[in-house]
Amino acid sequence: MIKKTIAQPPEKFTGIEEIEVPHSAVGFKAIKSALTYINDEVGMVKGIGLLAKLNQKDGFDCPGCAWPDPDEKRSFLAEYCENGAKAVAEEATKNRVSPVFFALNSIDELGQLSDYELGKKGRITNPMYLREGGTHYEEISWDGAFELIAKTLNELESPDEAIFYTSGRTSNEAAYLYQLFVRQYGTNNLPDCSNMCHESSGSALGETLGIGKGSVTLNDFKHADLVIVMGQNPGTNHPRMLTALGETKEHGGKIISVNPLPEVGLKNFIEPQNPLKWFGTGTDLSDLFLQVKINGDVALLKAILLLLLEKEKINPGTVFDQEFIAKQTLGYESFIADLEKYNVTDLIAQTGLSHKEVVEAAEMIADNKKIIVCWAMGLTQHKNGVDNIREVVNLLLLKGSIGKPGAGTCPVRGHSNVQGDRTMGIWEKMPEQFLENIDAYFDFKSPRKHGYDVVKAIEAMHEKKARFFLGMGGNFNSATPDTEYTAQALRNCDLTVHISTKINRSHLIHGKEALILPCLGRTEIDTQASGDQFVTVENSMGVISKSVGILEPLSSFLKSETAIVAGMAKATLKNSKVDWDALSANYDLIRNAVEATIPGFDKFNERVRIPGGFYLPNNARENDFSNTHSGKANFTINETSDVVLEKEQYMMMTIRTHDQYNTTIYGLNDRYRGILNERRVVFMNQQDIDEAGLKKDDLVDLISHFEGQERLAEKFIVIPYSIPRSCTATYFPEANVLVPLHSKARISNQPTSKTVIITIHRR
Repeated sequence: MIKKTIAQPPEKFTGIEEIEVPHSAVGFKAIKSALTYINDEVGMVKGIGLLAKLNQKDGFDCPGCAWPDPDEKRSFLAEYCENGAKAVAEEATKNRVSPVFFALNSIDELGQLSDYELGKKGRITNPMYLREGGTHYEEISWDGAFELIAKTLNELESPDEAIFYTSGRTSNEAAYLYQLFVRQYGTNNLPDCSNMCHESSGSALGETLGIGKGSVTLNDFKHADLVIVMGQNPGTNHPRMLTALGETKEHGGKIISVNPLPEVGLKNFIEPQNPLKWFGTGTDLSDLFLQVKINGDVALLKAILLLLLEKEKINPGTVFDQEFIAKQTLGYESFIADLEKYNVTDLIAQTGLSHKEVVEAAEMIADNKKIIVCWAMGLTQHKNGVDNIREVVNLLLLKGSIGKPGAGTCPVRGHSNVQGDRTMGIWEKMPEQFLENIDAYFDFKSPRKHGYDVVKAIEAMHEKKARFFLGMGGNFNSATPDTEYTAQALRNCDLTVHISTKINRSHLIHGKEALILPCLGRTEIDTQASGDQFVTVENSMGVISKSVGILEPLSSFLKSETAIVAGMAKATLKNSKVDWDALSANYDLIRNAVEATIPGFDKFNERVRIPGGFYLPNNARENDFSNTHSGKANFTINETSDVVLEKEQYMMMTIRTHDQYNTTIYGLNDRYRGILNERRVVFMNQQDIDEAGLKKDDLVDLISHFEGQERLAEKFIVIPYSIPRSCTATYFPEANVLVPLHSKARISNQPTSKTVIITIHRR
């Protein structure tokens, strides 16, 4: 009898070791870790050659995070971080997953491996097919794979029964061609990873400032009086950001960090690009650390705003930028009237902070005019995630800290081209003008009905309203909430298809039939009919730049993502007027189409060949808010958290380890939190541990509670940690099984992976 492959990482321990939490981030230890990893995966000679081209103007873009590169001179030594080096090593690894590997390993056997063990198997070399009822993947030709996809898609009763997911790693060229294929097929079902990470940011920023992107550039950090970092751990997730924060300090600016966990990277860092500093004491970063309770951010911001308002009333025009407010904004009076309904003492009680700490933060904000606020998932993945971001914007509008050097919004994006995907049309509800433009250029009529986002796509598959799933990169089952529910949704499909570089758990959680289509990585040379190609990406600050691989492809059977999309489209769309062969043969033709259909890409092919690329237009950066519904920057009225914990309940948030990027597990260590060789841990406040009758290293089960339903995650080790009372933290994807699919942010529909109510039971 065929077993059902487990949908989540196996519940086995790997041997926990605990060390002292380090004083500094990055520095020599990070360099040593990166080089050790490079040596193990690809060899030192080949690895050093790769790193020399990583994030350079004539090289390839890091397949990791979207933090921007300097516009000017880039470091020849290390224009990358430890995790960037790990990402490159993972992609360029000498290990291979061939058809022989799949013949020797059944799906059930592979399912018993951890995500870390799966990833270490190596790069996939050939297209693979799982027939209905099969236990092993088998080799298939590219033509056979495209024919199966076309047959399945064309037999659906409606194009809306197909889901086309995108991860952030996809290039601009592949993303543009992908959305064109999907819309010519007849649906807007284009969910992407933004739906799970920064959808709340896009919703809030679009409403208030008229653009769903941040407004600052990397150079702004040199001019900022104050940088506020909220709900983010740059030391692990975006380590190169620490250099920018160091420049803020070097130029006399101050930093406030707001987070439930004290993160080493926001305390002190040692610059890796300067060998003279490798063994020094490092740079102290945070001038003030506010250890806010999980989802206490709106309450904190409102308390600060009330304190600022008191100061403004005493000395009008000295705290708020009244000229900016009068000329550029709308809704100030209503916002102030709502704010005055709150009480500072009550608000501070919701944050877990002292009155003194909040007053100190307000004083720092009152005394400075050029303010940048940075944030990540710690603000967005809540029921009131959109409120969080809108309240950040309220603060910046009061200070006039938009559209000037050293001031503005900075949502720190995750994957390297997640922002570019959205620019290229990967969204389930693209605006009418975009659809009209592609219709005119390609001579067809795209659908107008909004498609499914991630949550709605999972629901549709679970309810058997969708029967086909295609993942352009990523690890959908491990990245999404409610692991078992999502797994059943995927199993309900007739065909699941994954375009991937390495094997992951989503390949094992499949429909009746399944395909794995192996693609080129960023590090590899992309040769098409017209010659060698390059691709482009968009970073977190709206810079479009080119990326050119330097390695020979690891297998002659690999295709570029662009060629794969063109192959699927050509097989599926019998009446398409698009010359898919021409577009996949010469990416300049795709860029010509982008230039003709998306504003801001004038002379695309010419400008992107200039080293360093070019900036896209950004209305908020230019103090132009005409894109909003009011034509001005909008103040908004927002809600604090409405979560009330019952006795013996805790708030849980999911986090990454230092040896992890999204769902890719590079190793088993989280050295910046003092945990080695283990992932199944739950961080708890020591007083909560004592009150619950638990002890350090106790083995517990976690149970989440939502709308009368319970979800279980077994076997976690209790770790005492500096975290507010009634708050806990666990790693994903191990804890994703606890995140209810239907617990989502208002407006943005983003899953609330940082607001999970749990109870803890000793085993």
